[in-house]
Amino acid sequence: MIRVRAAKVEDVPRLLEIASHSATAARWNETEYGKLFASNTPPGLVALVIEEDALVQGLLAGRRLAETEWEIENVAVSAPARRRGLGTHLMGAFLKLVRESGGREVFLEMRESNHAARALYEKWAFIECGRRRNYYRSPDEDALVLKFSFPNPV
Repeated sequence: MIRVRAAKVEDVPRLLEIASHSATAARWNETEYGKLFASNTPPGLVALVIEEDALVQGLLAGRRLAETEWEIENVAVSAPARRRGLGTHLMGAFLKLVRESGGREVFLEMRESNHAARALYEKWAFIECGRRRNYYRSPDEDALVLKFSFPNPV
């Protein structure tokens, strides 16, 4: 069974394990993951996990930037769970949450070479809206800035 739920502090060891095997996940350490659950966490911070048969297989963390603007900060799916639609399912749950909270736009940065992520984002109608030269290190690489906009209500 597959389900998306809010991440819990107990998930941090699994999230670290998933991220350590994902070349494109944000390089967060245990403290940074812990900030998702701290009592002083800013409002508008969202961390979702996707479980398959009760095992966490992925994470999507994002935050509200302004009243109608959101940003995706980190996405990772475990290696054995990739290419099976879990990232798509997780993205759908996040975008539903954003829309229900009044969000209109979602932004993210991604490595230019990350073709799998780009395919996922294009499936959801993210479009390239900018580039940050030499944004990433080890290896040095440009970041593409992508933007998703919800259609205007009729």
